[in-house]
Amino acid sequence: MEIKENKFFDTQTISSRIKASIVSEYFPSYCKIIARKNQPQELRYIDLFAGPGNYADGNPSTPLLIGQRCFEDDFLRKNVKFIFNDNVYYKELEQNFNSKFPLGTFNKAPHFGKSTVGENLDITEFLKKNTHAGKLNSKPSLLFIDPFGYKGIETVVLAEFLKNWGNEIFIFVNTKRIHPALENDKFEDLMIDLFPTTYLKLKNDRRFKATVPQRLRLIIDCLGLEYRNILKANVFYTAFKFQEEDSEGTSHYILHLTKGPRGYDLIKTIYNDFANVGTVFDGVNTYTFDAKRYGKEVIELFDLKSTNIDILANQLSEKYAGKSLTADKLFDEDHINGLYSRSHYTEALRRLFNERKLESFFTDNKSHKVPLLISKDCILKFK
Repeated sequence: MEIKENKFFDTQTISSRIKASIVSEYFPSYCKIIARKNQPQELRYIDLFAGPGNYADGNPSTPLLIGQRCFEDDFLRKNVKFIFNDNVYYKELEQNFNSKFPLGTFNKAPHFGKSTVGENLDITEFLKKNTHAGKLNSKPSLLFIDPFGYKGIETVVLAEFLKNWGNEIFIFVNTKRIHPALENDKFEDLMIDLFPTTYLKLKNDRRFKATVPQRLRLIIDCLGLEYRNILKANVFYTAFKFQEEDSEGTSHYILHLTKGPRGYDLIKTIYNDFANVGTVFDGVNTYTFDAKRYGKEVIELFDLKSTNIDILANQLSEKYAGKSLTADKLFDEDHINGLYSRSHYTEALRRLFNERKLESFFTDNKSHKVPLLISKDCILKFK
């Protein structure tokens, strides 16, 4: 399961840039959401496989991108604590980060660790620690796991981390490695660490999936279900798929995990911004980025974005027929059931308005240029 690392940080691929951009776009907004719910002692960004911070070609990786976004915001600069770890590149990371952001730039000094995940019990205990002060978490944290292999990635430990209020996780999932590892007894212990409650089900059920996308989706679903099974709680998991840069196959996924509907809303919005492949959310496909299409105009034979809007609009029209409620309430109670983002709902509801299948009016006594918004001040009346 291990691969050579020495050339990985030579040149940044487009997919790596998008992956880092997703995380660095998400974290500042995540912090603001958490801060509105709570007044934490600090907000943490934790990266246990952080890399050197820069690629040899000069492009920044996730730690420096996150650092820049936090540097630009006074609230984040004062309240964010960076916890970085890398057993190979820790010296380079500290030098690169401090060169860009000298000590004192952030109120809370960054931590640079050099431990090997899976072999250092202090890391395990750190992830499992309850950091609540009363009912709410005093140090809510976003954890980014982007390993070169899956040694030391214990889902049971990560679930303990996720259990804390406000904590969320991004996991890099290389299905190209997991797929063959499930057929090789040599990696059984690693796979059981990753899939402690669904390992046997995954090995068995994948034989009955007719296509590669279906088998890959099964891997993602089983990994997401692990957290629900272990925590015995609702966990929202959302995958973003990357296509191979030189073929039509799937390269890898980023999987986001949260217990909060607001985090689920936010990640779908960001995924939607970075996806460049039209996808119908059919239970197999998800938000997708194809490096081969980056920067190129592609005319689709079928408008899949419009198809998604059609499907969602029909679902909403049937579900809410004859009902009146705020657009905000509709979105809050419905979006948690699927992959559609806030913008999908806005377009679907406006389409229903234009088709005269619903009426809308605002209660805030303001002039609006659009017929409806996802807002508590927008009332929807379905026909």
